[in-house]
Amino acid sequence: MSEAAVPAVVRIEKVTKTFAQGNVTALQDIDLELAPGEFVSLIGPSGCGKSTLLRVIGDLVEPTSGTVTVNGKSARQARNDGDYGIVFQDAVLFEWRTVAKNIALPLEMLGWDRARRRQRVEEMLDLVELSAFANHHPWQLSGGMQQRVAIARALAFEPALLLMDEPFGALDEMTRERLNLELLSIWEKAGSTVVFVTHSISEAVFLSTRVVVMSPRPGRIAGVVEIDLPYPRTVETREEPRFFELVTEVRELLRKRGEHLLPEEEQLLEDAS
Repeated sequence: MSEAAVPAVVRIEKVTKTFAQGNVTALQDIDLELAPGEFVSLIGPSGCGKSTLLRVIGDLVEPTSGTVTVNGKSARQARNDGDYGIVFQDAVLFEWRTVAKNIALPLEMLGWDRARRRQRVEEMLDLVELSAFANHHPWQLSGGMQQRVAIARALAFEPALLLMDEPFGALDEMTRERLNLELLSIWEKAGSTVVFVTHSISEAVFLSTRVVVMSPRPGRIAGVVEIDLPYPRTVETREEPRFFELVTEVRELLRKRGEHLLPEEEQLLEDAS
């Protein structure tokens, strides 16, 4: 099958979302397709609808108009079929369950038998390099380790699509950069398609195959930047001239779309830099 014939994992067509409370239009006329195995970051100023778009894709928010299909199915059917794994900024782990049992939870809900669950949990612990912490509880782990558990849980049932809403936003810069490297390693091994929301331009460029830049509210797609940095990416990737060129390209696209902002909105744009 030729590359052009590969069906999209996600197809978003003319999606608009207006929240009745306050009559706020968060998204307007969004068109986007994601191919299998892509790592696509959504970036834009605060309030531009990045997280709303992620939730629309994941059937956590229903669009006012337009359609979303995942693996050729409606978003609702894809969610019912377990096509999604979702990771939020907070790890949202159950404190009374061990690391292994947190990872096993979705498998229990899907009715996997005990032996199959145990094998899969061991595989996921190895993937995120936490095998030695299987019997620890979340409160015994660092914030970065908790996020790795959340990622392992989200990938445990082999979803076609991994949705990540600022998963490293609350972490310090050094931990965040280390987890960027670990996430890329996990993504390359798992083969899932990833949609990643972030406020960090450098993080988006470092991780992604494409960066989707969104305009201030109502959120539209201001442009898409193809990231042609080779994989695997390393610490040295962030020092390459091409990396800085791409960061500048994304930043300029953000600023171009913010030319007519009010002063207080201009400050929100700075959050994305």
